[in-house]
Amino acid sequence: MSRRATVERTTKETRIKVTVDLDGTGRYEVRTGVGFLDHMLEQLSRHSLIDLEVEAEGDLHIDFHHTTEDSGIAIGEAVNRALGDRKGIQRYGHAYLPMDEALTRCAIDLSNRPYLIWKVGFTRDKLGEMDTELFKEWFQAFAQAAGATLHVENLYGENNHHIVESCYKALARSLRAAIEIDPRKSDAVPSTKGVLGGSL
Repeated sequence: MSRRATVERTTKETRIKVTVDLDGTGRYEVRTGVGFLDHMLEQLSRHSLIDLEVEAEGDLHIDFHHTTEDSGIAIGEAVNRALGDRKGIQRYGHAYLPMDEALTRCAIDLSNRPYLIWKVGFTRDKLGEMDTELFKEWFQAFAQAAGATLHVENLYGENNHHIVESCYKALARSLRAAIEIDPRKSDAVPSTKGVLGGSL
């Protein structure tokens, strides 16, 4: 069964089209108009092995907030759709991701109960032209739309570029593990309830 999905999101602030293939090879084509965000989404694709196409047009003349947040929503929604009923997935994934002096820990549960814990701090307001506060907005939007419980914590680091890149790569490796099909239970939803989502 193909685990692909395409999402088109149009608002007064952005127009975004996203296609994902969860069983891809990490091929990407990303154009958001925000160079640093493109770089992070390319890392997400390459290290998760999710094929990712993103075409975004946003109100960049105002700032990068809407494009960043809405790209997180659209990618998360595409992942959510591609997962379908989530039958057979491993569900959980985690990674410790070192990048030079920085180390980030990420854990994910594709529970269909969105939640974000974000323990990442920056010492600079911007990376390139992108406000560093927008990275939390992207992760929050992705977690909400993907139906993921997501914990991201930078354990230490000095270089802000390394810190945020380690966050995206840690998410990628965690997501790669969580979406993998468990050959021993490929016919079952990984929950004693028989469905993912709702109350604990």
